[in-house]
Amino acid sequence: MAEHGKQSLTPKQAKEERLAAKLRENLRRRKSQSRELDDSGSKPLPKDGASG
Repeated sequence: MAEHGKQSLTPKQAKEERLAAKLRENLRRRKSQSRELDDSGSKPLPKDGASG
């Protein structure tokens, strides 16, 4: 990983940085999955709950 001159982070700040990085990674992954589903031509689920 690249250092951005943040060597004096407190443990709380370091934890927040890690969590923020994980959230960004998760968001990118979910967006990618969403695009794949949209590209596959699958129909969205009904929103009224009238299945069945």
